[in-house]
Order: sequence, then C-alpha cells, then structure tokens
Amino acid sequence: MGVQKAASLEELLQNSDYVSIHLVLSDRTRNLITLRELEHMKPSAYLINTSRGPIVNQDDLIHALKKGLIAGAGLDVFEIEPLGEDHPFRSLPNVIATPHLGYVTRGNYSKYYHETLEDILAYLSGSAIRKLF
Repeated sequence: MGVQKAASLEELLQNSDYVSIHLVLSDRTRNLITLRELEHMKPSAYLINTSRGPIVNQDDLIHALKKGLIAGAGLDVFEIEPLGEDHPFRSLPNVIATPHLGYVTRGNYSKYYHETLEDILAYLSGSAIRKLF
C-alpha cells in the first residue's frame, strides 16, 4: 500500500498532497514551517494549520502562496488574532481562513453547555464535580 514506517519532515513534505499541522506551540515548534520547508512541498499541495499560528512562519507562507510554491492553505490560527482586516490572508485567492473556530461543532457546544450547567449546579449544591488540579 506504499506506507512507510517513518519519514523525515523533508520527505513528508515532498510526498504529501495535504499537510495538516496538529502540534502544541513551543520553542521547538515555533517556525517549524518556514520558506525552506514550503519549498519542499509540491506546487499542488495544501498546508492546513488549525493548531497554532506561529508554528508556520506567516511571512514565508504568504510569499509561498503568492509565488505559487504551494497550491493553497487552510488556516484557522494566526500569529495575531483576530486577523487584521487588511491582512493578505483575507485577499489571497488560494487561502481559506476561519476565525479560530475549527473545533466548533454542534456536539462540542452541546457538551460544553451541559458540562457548564452541571458545574454550576454542583457548585451551588456545594459539591464540585470537576477539579482543575
């Protein structure tokens, strides 16, 4: 089936049609994707970032999108949120940008609502049911 056990980031980028980022932001992941990595991607490939904006160098991504180094990007996170009204991501034809709500579903909100209601009722009765620490 063509599945490999492990690949370097460069190999992954070179061979992927879609690259979807799912990482926490840390010193190791900040600017993980720069122009160097974007240049390894196929011109027909798409980058999707729903994780944290600074994982992808925004200026390098804008350059790659304008030059056609990659086909497009799906972005739900940005270095600065909310995204400024004059930001290039709002006008590039090969970008789909959402306002950091990729996790929003009817099921999520239903669960949040019910758990919040449970928490309030438990608090009022003097018996917390969820502890943060």
